[in-house]
Amino acid sequence: MLDAIFLIFTGAAVLGGLALWTRQPLLLAYILLGALAGPWGMGVIDDPDTIEQISQVGIMFLLFLLGLNLHPQKLVKLFGETLFVTIASGSILALSGAALLMLFGFPLRDALITGGLMLFSSTIIGLKLLPTYQLHHRHTGEIIISILLLQDVVAILFLLLLQGEEGGAGWSGAAWRLAALPLLLGGAWLFERYVLTPVMARFDTIREFMFLAAVGWCLGFSYLAHLLGLSHEMGAFIAGVALASHPISRYIAESLKPLRDFFLVMFFFSLGAGFPWPEMGGVVVPMVGLAILMLALKPVIYAWLLHRAGEKRRLSREIGLRLGQSSEFSLLVAAVAVEAGAISEQAGYLAQGATLITFVVSSYLVVLRLPTPISANERLRRD
Repeated sequence: MLDAIFLIFTGAAVLGGLALWTRQPLLLAYILLGALAGPWGMGVIDDPDTIEQISQVGIMFLLFLLGLNLHPQKLVKLFGETLFVTIASGSILALSGAALLMLFGFPLRDALITGGLMLFSSTIIGLKLLPTYQLHHRHTGEIIISILLLQDVVAILFLLLLQGEEGGAGWSGAAWRLAALPLLLGGAWLFERYVLTPVMARFDTIREFMFLAAVGWCLGFSYLAHLLGLSHEMGAFIAGVALASHPISRYIAESLKPLRDFFLVMFFFSLGAGFPWPEMGGVVVPMVGLAILMLALKPVIYAWLLHRAGEKRRLSREIGLRLGQSSEFSLLVAAVAVEAGAISEQAGYLAQGATLITFVVSSYLVVLRLPTPISANERLRRD
């Protein structure tokens, strides 16, 4: 593991510098490094699964920091405003993807589920490429966050159904896991109010303890959610929302950003290293076709629906471009669907390949055209 960490961050520094010099997005450098060093490249990293599991901590911190900036009342209001946009866009994208795959000869079940996986947009890329001032203080960030969170809820429902089907429980397994959600919400509220807040108020001058308390609360609650049958990410988000109204939340958010970035570099590296490159040969044409369809349709559909919902045309176009890729949840749900026998291996590889293509192309377009914290162009670099 020590050798792997040395390779990841030294290699990321070198390729990242080259990427900035040639005005390319940093995320592409991390994925390319993983592909070069992974089992299908030079074989320096022969166990990307271990790195991928560790890198999931970065996603937990990302969702935790997201929750820290959303008061519960504001969250409910945002959901109400973007529910129609999320449902309508998801339906159009899922049906369009399914229709395309059926034209390529995939059976109806494979086409519907794989097309459905394309409705999600990436929480990691959407938030990573959004300047901090827009994330916390602008209407743009509010809309993007609410759409992504609603999509994450749908993705978790997908996972619950597939995991229940895999275990033979079907709908009852999904219902059992969903019943844990209100229990988790109530537990977070009670613990934050009667335990965490009093302890933090007493020792808030000791910065080291505040940092440890925040990390412990995030990871501990993530693990509790996992024990109850929900995702680590959902637990981390709930833990963040529970602390959102605390005066210390902004300090915690700033303190954890470097830790989040450390693990997210590992996440994108593991994405490139663990991708089944040799298996892509048989599905290259439909994979590229599906990726092109999503990259073309997503920005247009989001822009149109948001404009109809009352948003300004320029803002609607920006949000559409920022949400123009598929999601890390698409990768995860595709793998679970193959294991559960819900879709064929070919359909799973196709979904993962199309998702990765949209990651790369969408990141490139956003970094070239919109303000981001990692832009190589000083005029567009914002944080």
